This record gives sequence, structure tokens and C-alpha cells, in this order.
Amino acid sequence: MMIDGKKESPVERAARMMAFDKAFGVDRVCGVDEAGRGPLVGPVSVCACVLPLTIPILGIDDSKKLSEKKREELFEKIADVADYCVVLIDAATIDSINILQATKLGMKRAVEGLSIKPDIAIVDAVKGLDIQVRYEPVIKADAKSYNVAAASILAKVTRDRLMRKLDAEFPQYGFSRNKGYGTSEHIAALREYGACPEHRATFIRNFVGDGGREG
Repeated sequence: MMIDGKKESPVERAARMMAFDKAFGVDRVCGVDEAGRGPLVGPVSVCACVLPLTIPILGIDDSKKLSEKKREELFEKIADVADYCVVLIDAATIDSINILQATKLGMKRAVEGLSIKPDIAIVDAVKGLDIQVRYEPVIKADAKSYNVAAASILAKVTRDRLMRKLDAEFPQYGFSRNKGYGTSEHIAALREYGACPEHRATFIRNFVGDGGREG
């Protein structure tokens, strides 16, 4: 983000994002975000995160703006001090109830999995949640809220680590590189080898017909 024509420093970004969370006027602000709604394979990863709004962890930002190395570094720093819960909703459930409902289910479970009930949950855009906590859907919350940005990092790193494990099991698809997204490499492998057990049948039917899976 630019401030008065100048690139925002990590200190300025942390101050701005923490101020956004503090403006809700409560003690425990929970950020909720997901990673993996769009890929053709694997779970959607959902995180609820509560960080203290005191001494900031510099570098926290929307996970999409950070390098993989930086996300990994921040994951450890956030995990050391946060009350957080990451939930993975698998491909079979996504196929059964659709990706939006799977994301909402993950958000519900993630908030309920926190050690202490938060005062409010700030959610990145998603509405209609069935959670016993006051929540506020905010468009592009991962670029505005300190806790939502932290949740986006935890969710993304958790899912990326899983995709690297799946790459070792199913190397033909290039999961460590494409993270399950529909790159030309991934689609070509789908057409050549068919689907693996972790593919989302409802996402890949246009590429492999009936979505038949490998044994």
C-alpha cells in the first residue's frame, strides 16, 4: 500500500492493520480466512487466529503478497504467540456440499476450535456463517486486518505444506509447483494420468470427463 505516494513500511503497515482491529473496541479480535478455494485438488484450509494487539509481528500482510519463504518465517512467529485453529475440509466434502459451504463449515470449526471464545470475528468477505460469535464480513479483509492477514498466512502455509507432501505421493501432477491450481502442466497431467484420490471431482469433470480416479 502507498501512503502519500510512498511505499508503506512494515512498521506503518502493522500500525494500520492493528488499528483496524482495535477500532472494533473489544479485547479478543479473531481473524478468519481461507486458502485453497480455487485449486482442483486437496482441501480448503481455513484458519481462525487471535493475536495480541500490543507488540506487532512485523511483516504480516495478505499472504498473497508474500513470498513462500516469508510466509514460512511468519508462520512460526505467529504460531508462537497466537491462539489459532486451522481446519482442513477435504475434497470429498467439497464435492458433496460445494466449495462455499465447505469454506463456511471450515470457518465455523476453526472459530469453535480456539482456546477462548473471541469477542468478534472478522471474516474475509464470506457472509451467512453459523457461528456463535459476532462476526463482521469485510471485503479484502486480509489487506486491512492484522488478525485476518495472520490467519491468511497460517491457512496458506498449512495447505502448501500438505501439497508438498502430496507431490511426493503423486509427483506426476507437479503439486509442489502449482499447489493444485489448474496450470497447463497440471491439466496436461490430468488428461494423461487421470485423477488422483485427492482431486475434487466437481472441479475436474471438464478435464477428465467423469472424474474417474486412479486406483
